[in-house]
Amino acid sequence: MKKKMFVFLGIIVLLFVGLYMLNSYKNNQLTNRDDNPYGDKKLDQATIDQLDDPNYGNQILPDELDEKVSDGDAMTVYFYSPTCSYCRATTPILVPAAEDEGIDVKKMNVLEFQDEWNKWGLEATPTLIHFEDGEEVARLVGQQTKEEFIAFFDEYVK
Repeated sequence: MKKKMFVFLGIIVLLFVGLYMLNSYKNNQLTNRDDNPYGDKKLDQATIDQLDDPNYGNQILPDELDEKVSDGDAMTVYFYSPTCSYCRATTPILVPAAEDEGIDVKKMNVLEFQDEWNKWGLEATPTLIHFEDGEEVARLVGQQTKEEFIAFFDEYVK
């Protein structure tokens, strides 16, 4: 009886080790691709899970955002966290609305870049900010409807 129990436990341990190795392999495949917008940064699992999602393309990194704002470029940035349930509900609404309106919305993952919270005075995610001439022009905080995003684009971005 003891022998059977040890064999059973051994099989369970092997299954868990196998699942761990398979998951690690999958994560390495995703993070080591040339199109990984985060480069070689060690990523949170929630970010890795979104790497193949087209709604989370068009990422902007902190240095690029700082440079574009300093240069006075007009741009709209969506600050989100992959672990935020409101962000996960908002992104599939915002991204198609922006595409339909011809708006280029950059995405900033604040889970990976925690310093951006204080730098841009973020109080919650999701937050959509439009910049012009090196200044914040407008901000939309929280989960919104497609119509609210389109109204924001019409008033501040177009």
